[in-house]
Amino acid sequence: MISSVVKNDCSVIWERYKHHRDPKAREQLILEYAGLVKYVAGRMAISLPSSVHQDDLISYGIFGLIDAIEKFDMDRNIKFETYAVARIRGAIWDGLRSMDWVPYSVRHKAKELEQTYARLEHQLGRAATDDEICEAMNLTRQQFAQLLTETSYLSFLSLDDLWTLDKNGGNSVRVIDTIQDQSAPDPVTMVMFEEQKKILTDAINKLPEREKLVIALYYYEGLTLKEIGKVLGVSESRVSQMHTKAIMRLRGRLSRIKKKVLE
Repeated sequence: MISSVVKNDCSVIWERYKHHRDPKAREQLILEYAGLVKYVAGRMAISLPSSVHQDDLISYGIFGLIDAIEKFDMDRNIKFETYAVARIRGAIWDGLRSMDWVPYSVRHKAKELEQTYARLEHQLGRAATDDEICEAMNLTRQQFAQLLTETSYLSFLSLDDLWTLDKNGGNSVRVIDTIQDQSAPDPVTMVMFEEQKKILTDAINKLPEREKLVIALYYYEGLTLKEIGKVLGVSESRVSQMHTKAIMRLRGRLSRIKKKVLE
């Protein structure tokens, strides 16, 4: 029986594809939900440099939509749009990674910043201030602001990163998937997801209030950086900096925990 969360006007099409593998039904589903790809690609494009074309994002996103259609379980109480958006985002990030569009120098700077946040916050037992980060990295406030700008594009990949849970690298999940559990049938996997959700929730709760709000508005409420800026009464670039700092704190804490897991 098809879940009530599937659109009624699409239920027959879903039935034809899932139960009879009708290729025409598959094509109809792709066309029906193609708007999701455009929506996700458009929202992500806002946070990316102009050298990344939205048409490329859409091309990558289509693969995510097809994957979502293939793997969607109609009997589970999950709205398809919610499930598909996560898959589409993941496919777009996978495509961007394959392009290697972020220079090595920027990745190196981002890693150094992440490690500095992790080290200081472990020592201090609280969130490090901008001044403390500047002192630790021997930066002026202006140089620190520039560093946040340079690494801001990279920070938007973070909640779609893979978190490897064993030394052989064979047990990995996206961090974003631990926030929204896709009801994996394997009990061990479900326990793992729940544990990671607790870890990530705890890490987010330890963020400074304004950074926590930026994460909530961007990832949970779906607002753009410009819209968040209006809510907080600051510029879009300032929101981008807060987002980058929040992500670096989260990456530092999660990497420290992952290191303990793998030891």
